[in-house]
Amino acid sequence: MKKAIMLSAVLLTSLIASTPAFAQTTGGVSQIQTFIESIVQVMITLAGAVSVGFFVWGGFGYITSSGNPEKLDQSKKTIMYSGIGLAIVLGAFVLSSIVTQLATSAFGAGH
Repeated sequence: MKKAIMLSAVLLTSLIASTPAFAQTTGGVSQIQTFIESIVQVMITLAGAVSVGFFVWGGFGYITSSGNPEKLDQSKKTIMYSGIGLAIVLGAFVLSSIVTQLATSAFGAGH
């Protein structure tokens, strides 16, 4: 659990500490759209990786619980909550794709 939290903290710190990318005035809306799409894709990838990590963590705890009901229940909750988190991430991805398509058709910005 501590390793997963440390990994998320390191990844988040690297995203925050990276140099910002500013849209140039010549590209207009399409460059801003591309930038936002890139940020969303990175965040979704990271969230999905963390969710899969918690699936593995919960599965490992489930296998090694040795019949201990407390550990078994905790592992089941970890698996359930990581599934809920993954569903939220996938829903956010679908919603962002829909919003991007609607904005592209409304404002005429394209790649």
